[in-house]
Amino acid sequence: MESWQNGPMNSRDDPGQPVSAEAAAIRPAVHLPSADGEAAGFRSILRWPTRLERRIAGRYLRSRRSSRFASLHTVIATGGVAVGVMALIVVLGVMNGLRNDLRARILVANPHLRVLTFGAGLRLDNWREVLARVRQEPGVVAAEPEVISQALVTAGADYGEGVNLLGYEKGDSGAAQVTSLAQSIVRGDLSFRPSRPRVDGAVLLGHRLAARLSVHLGDTVVMVAGTGVKVNPAVGVAVPKYWTFEVTGLFETGMFQYDNQYVVMSRELAQRFTGLGDAVSGISVRVADPDRAPEIGERLERRLGYPFRTLDWQTQNSSLFSALELEKLAMGVIIFFIMVVAAFNIVGTLTMVVTDKTREIGILQAMGLTAPAIARIFLAQGAIIGLVGTMLGLIGGLAVAYVVDRSGWIRINPAVYFIDHLPVHVELLDVLVVIVASAAIAVLATLYPSRSASRLTPVEAIRHE
Repeated sequence: MESWQNGPMNSRDDPGQPVSAEAAAIRPAVHLPSADGEAAGFRSILRWPTRLERRIAGRYLRSRRSSRFASLHTVIATGGVAVGVMALIVVLGVMNGLRNDLRARILVANPHLRVLTFGAGLRLDNWREVLARVRQEPGVVAAEPEVISQALVTAGADYGEGVNLLGYEKGDSGAAQVTSLAQSIVRGDLSFRPSRPRVDGAVLLGHRLAARLSVHLGDTVVMVAGTGVKVNPAVGVAVPKYWTFEVTGLFETGMFQYDNQYVVMSRELAQRFTGLGDAVSGISVRVADPDRAPEIGERLERRLGYPFRTLDWQTQNSSLFSALELEKLAMGVIIFFIMVVAAFNIVGTLTMVVTDKTREIGILQAMGLTAPAIARIFLAQGAIIGLVGTMLGLIGGLAVAYVVDRSGWIRINPAVYFIDHLPVHVELLDVLVVIVASAAIAVLATLYPSRSASRLTPVEAIRHE
């Protein structure tokens, strides 16, 4: 028996000595880590924690065993996640609100699509035939003729103002279906019926333009057309014609450009005023889906052929909306780093917990708790911090977004942003992306401290001071 015991030992001490079959059979197997073993261990860590593991994770979140309150480190880590989620939801909501509100206000007096012609002047003579063909296009909800031009307006003082002129198709089936200008009238109506004698017609003014000209309902303004000026044969020079119009309505769209520069009159009066005669400037079109306006415009161009062309609202404002999308992406990435900082906070918190609970980890391992179970305890702890922080941030972000949007107390310069207050529109897709990203970052942040805790050996952990 003595030689049997010494033989294998001497053989292991001297690699050059042969090893007997009996010694090789009883020698303890040495398990080397493999890729499959690492993968299996990683999958076991990501399993749903048991009730015992969840209870231990919850106890480690508290400041003391007998305390029901979370520790300061837990509160700080949870608050970091909450602040990041709340900031990201509010910022994305602000960018969505700017985009949606700008789109809605742009489309108040601007159609989704315009059918125009090539050439130096905006003139469409056979507009009735074109209008009938446009209304037959799939996706087109309404279409009406319109007159667009520019003019000079004055209220009789020494001040004149250059304005945009819009010839509006009135009636129940008119341009009220193409644009929502009728819903923006704050005083008067769209009847275009003057009450004063010896005036050439009636007009509507934007409320900012009316305030600058100091005119009210019933007052008169004098306008000079930018086109249609004829040469007087007596003097041989162009003599402009002065038109006197009664102000029968004021509109407020919330869009600075419209309220500050637009004058609206009936389409028939605009044709005479601009010298178009029976022609119009183009066809205004409303489509079922505003985002499909470029697609429908391309189909109309192919259907109508030369010399017709289309101009959709997205092309007219492409620079503005491209800048908004880029700003949304940039702000989202910047605020996302707040969540990354919160993830490092989780790593630091769990690392300190592992260091503080090293002896307890050793005792748990000595009592039979496996290494994957130890890892799941700290994984559950980080997941709880991430989920609670995400939910608190979600509630806070939605609350802040609702208050800011409903109250309108954050005012912005309408001359720069075209709107006068900060809108906040939270979209479901953005909320889901933020929740998933926050939860994923919180879980990933726990992997390192969890694996560190699972690699402790019972003897070393119990002896830890």
